[in-house]
Order: sequence, then structure tokens, then C-alpha cells
Amino acid sequence: MTGEQVTTRNQWKTDPKSLTEDIKTAREISRRNFGARIRFYAPSFLGYAVGNAGRNTGAFPSISVTGRDCALKCKHCCGRLLNAMIPAESPRVLRKVFQELHERNVAGCLVSGGCGLDGAVPLEPFIDVMTEAKRNFGLRMVVHTGILGENIGKKLGRVGIDAALIDVIGSEETLREIYGLEHGVEKYDDSLSLLEREGIPVVPHVLVGLHYGTLRGEFDALKMVARHNPAAVIIIGLTPLRRTPMAHCSPASPNDVVSVIVEARKLMPRKPIALGCARPKGKIREQTDVLAVEAGVNGIANPDPKAIELARNLSLDYGFSDLCCSQVYEDFGTKMRS
Repeated sequence: MTGEQVTTRNQWKTDPKSLTEDIKTAREISRRNFGARIRFYAPSFLGYAVGNAGRNTGAFPSISVTGRDCALKCKHCCGRLLNAMIPAESPRVLRKVFQELHERNVAGCLVSGGCGLDGAVPLEPFIDVMTEAKRNFGLRMVVHTGILGENIGKKLGRVGIDAALIDVIGSEETLREIYGLEHGVEKYDDSLSLLEREGIPVVPHVLVGLHYGTLRGEFDALKMVARHNPAAVIIIGLTPLRRTPMAHCSPASPNDVVSVIVEARKLMPRKPIALGCARPKGKIREQTDVLAVEAGVNGIANPDPKAIELARNLSLDYGFSDLCCSQVYEDFGTKMRS
């Protein structure tokens, strides 16, 4: 796709009149399939607190099996997102962390880490410990995988993890320029297929604005995801971080983010869709979250107070959860549909 094609498509997607109609359509689709409900999530990744929500900041911690290290060092992150995670760089340390979480009676955890030069999180040395934690503690476990190979996919299937999170990229140009990867986007297609074959609930993430704050491949990523059977879909937004090559970039606009939410709803009308915790704060979050509620999104992580107020004013059935927003697939499973 050429740059000119991208610009034309983005202008259409964010045209205010067209977008207003699209938001209305998305909301109607959501209500037909899920009713007038929304779930707000307040896991402990960012220490969120509004009113009585999110006060238990240790309820769903994140763990990095690579500590602070990331070999890939993508331009938008450079491994900085790992700094807020509990480091567990060996199976022995990870076993100790799991034991401590069990003793604290936490709800669950995210197992993540930096990626290798192949785009994969090096999970294989930790599989046995993860299996023990599931068997002995019944710990709810969500795993950020990165790109997967056949061997590790089968092993994750035997662990019995509650969900696999994978960022899906739809632009090979973005893969090269931002991630520094030379392989094609079909690697994500292959990873989704592998997780499906293993019976693992898959919750793909689509990052809006990853290409220097502009839309580039997000809609193609959604089409790829829609060819599979995801448990849910999470939409997140670029957050420019200091001391990274993309610190100077503007984040994707609220209109861009909601246009991706709308497209996801059209492509996957019966799949829960959530707005994830990775997105900018401040006024842009307020505007994005309000638009997301108007578009009938099923869940929002760490919502702006204005979004909660809007849900109340719209008489939506809403509540808070200490779990990761990936668990929206359980909160909006078939037994909850109207």
C-alpha cells in the first residue's frame, strides 16, 4: 500500500460525519450481541485508582522473564515498558514470585518479557515453572507471547494458560522500521493459527498509531485477526515515551483509535472488544474513552472518569474488575449475551 493510499483511507475513516454514523452502527451491533453492558478493568500494571476502583494495586501484577532486557528494542518502547514489571529472569526466581503471589492471594498475573531478535518472548525455559503454578496454585495466568514457533506453542497449550496476548502488525513497513524485523506479517497469521490449534484463548492486540503516530496497517491487522477465532480483541494506542526514538511523535488521535474500534466491531460483531491500558493519559484519553463508550466497546482498562460518567448517564450495566482486560472474553462469554 502506498503512502498516498494510506492517507486517503485515513481521511475517510476519520471524517467526522462518516465516523459519527460508524460509531452509531458499532454501538447498535454491540448492543444486539452483548446488551447494554460495559466492564471497566483496573489491574495493577499502572496503579490506577478512581473512587473505590483499582485500590488493590497488587491484584494482577505483571512479570518479565527477561527482567529489564529486550534485545529487539522497538523504536516506540526500547524496553522501557518492562521497568514496571516484576523481574524474574530465571525459573528459580519465577517459582519464588509465583509462590509469593499465591501467598498474597492475588487474582492472577501477566507473564511477559522483552523480545528476542526473532520477535518472540523467550518463554521456553519457564514452561515447567508456569505449569507447576497452574497445577499447584490455580493461578490465573495471561501470557504475552510475541511471535511463536511450533514447539513453544504446543508447550504453552499444555500449561493451560488462561489467555495468550499477541500484538498483531498488519504492515511490513512498520515491522521493518519500528520493530526492526525483516520477516513478513504472515508470522502473526501463523502464530494465531498455532495458538488456535492448541486450544488457547487468543486475545490479539492492535496498536493504533504504531507507525510514528499514523495509521498504517491497523485495518489489515484486523482483517488478519478476523480470519481466525479470537476470544476477544484489544485496541491500544501509541504512547510516546521519553528517551525513545519516537518520543517526539504525536499519538494517534481519538478519532483514529475509535475508527479502529469501529472496524473491529464490523469485522467481528460477536467478539468482545476492549480498549486496553496502553494508551496516552490526559485529555486525549478522556476523548478516546468517551468515544469508545459511545461506540459500544465492551471493556476499558483504567478508564477516564468521564467514560464512567457517560456509562452511568447511558444507563449501561457496568462494574469494575481487578483482572487484566484480556479477560473480557470471559465476562462477555456466550452465557452473558442477551
